Amino acid sequence: MNAIRKAAVAGRFYPGGKSELQATVKACMARARPSEGPAPKAIIAPHAGYVYSGDVAASAYARVAPAAETIERVVLLGPGHRVAVRGLAASGARAFETPLGLATIDAQARAEALTLPGVRVFDAAHAQEHSLEVHLPFLQVLLKDDFALLPLVVGDAEPDDVAAVLDRLWGGSETLIVVSSDLSHYRSHAAAREIDGKTRAAIEALDGDAIGRDGACGRSLLGGLLTLARKRGLAVQTVDIRNSGDTAGSKDRVVGYGAWVFTESDAESKEMEASSAPLVATGDFRADTRALLKKHGDLIVETAAASIARGLAAGKPALVDMDRAPAELKAPGACFVTLRKDGRLRGCIGSPESHRPLIVDVAENAYRAAFGDHRFPKLAAVEWPDLSMSISILSPRTPMSFSDEQSLIDALVPNEDGLVVSDGGGQALFLPSVWRQLPDPGTFLEHLKAKAGMRKDHWSPSFKADRFIAVDIETGLPPPPPRDRGARVEPSH
Repeated sequence: MNAIRKAAVAGRFYPGGKSELQATVKACMARARPSEGPAPKAIIAPHAGYVYSGDVAASAYARVAPAAETIERVVLLGPGHRVAVRGLAASGARAFETPLGLATIDAQARAEALTLPGVRVFDAAHAQEHSLEVHLPFLQVLLKDDFALLPLVVGDAEPDDVAAVLDRLWGGSETLIVVSSDLSHYRSHAAAREIDGKTRAAIEALDGDAIGRDGACGRSLLGGLLTLARKRGLAVQTVDIRNSGDTAGSKDRVVGYGAWVFTESDAESKEMEASSAPLVATGDFRADTRALLKKHGDLIVETAAASIARGLAAGKPALVDMDRAPAELKAPGACFVTLRKDGRLRGCIGSPESHRPLIVDVAENAYRAAFGDHRFPKLAAVEWPDLSMSISILSPRTPMSFSDEQSLIDALVPNEDGLVVSDGGGQALFLPSVWRQLPDPGTFLEHLKAKAGMRKDHWSPSFKADRFIAVDIETGLPPPPPRDRGARVEPSH
């Protein structure tokens, strides 16, 4: 497993020279609509030659761009066109090559995928396959140079098998799922629009069974993604749908292309609306949150600890069983998880605003506090006995009104206010607990500005500040790490 999979369609589906390819991808991205809304967890994008479908693919990747710095791994799935495949085919290569360089294979993710039924290494399926390769230049231009890749060719596989693989590799914000599929093939322009419209409706309804046999070349692949999206409560948005007759070809025999983005935030808001017991029930955030923690605080702590433990064992956060999670914890919430070792900061990561179920936010942020805070090395198992943890549940942010810096300082309430400041593209947050180290309001603000990349004496008319409060869970030592590498957090009864 040390070979490099060489580019097979460079110079045909996309330019074969590095500079021309890079310029082509950037031009496609420049023509895409600016990103709106939260960054997607998964996208569907086409895989034809760039002259035909490049702009449609770029419309999906444009939505990914704001989160490019946080994405460390891409799980890329596409249908097989050259070699018959039973199930899903992984590649044994150590990297895939394009004119832009090498995309390194995530060997750990590959090993995990290979534990599932129907997944095997089958390099012949990858050798000449274009459905995956055409996405690599977009990813190489968009993401950090060291992103890891897991490419899978999907052949004769059931949607549930695809969903199981995606579920196992889902990860957190560091993982992007890319599903490669074109739509109808070689119909008239009018017929293609009708068929593709039905496929669009099926995708928007998260109903893979409603996709016709001629609706997409990755039908079972789409079905797997839609099955999991429905289970996880994702929201889907169509961002572009055209065909080759609209882009660069004749209208006599066209191929359809579509781009969709799947996000976790909108779906989670729907869960909050549907919940009979939302996070804020009476309007008194502090009282409501304390009541929530009295009822479910043990599960919240167990979830955070299990997520760190699974990170040590398997490099992934804990899996949260959303079907069995309490309704209150399925409502959107924002938290920060802070780890200390022998009383000194060891990691702190969180969400400044609600954008997913609170119980998921706890699991993801605990994992990232241990392994994703770039100020510290990744947590080692030997450190576990010396750890303590606090979990801060954040209220919604409230914009502050002030005429100048001094009036802002005067309005701050020490030991109670959390603060978010922003100006000129810089932004930073301090939890209320920071007042313990910086009790003077002026000094508190100076350090927060420095954290945002501003000078301590920075001030401008566009300066903004939002306040919030937080309710904390302070714990001693978390429970010991579970042995189960696939730890799943379920409420106890």
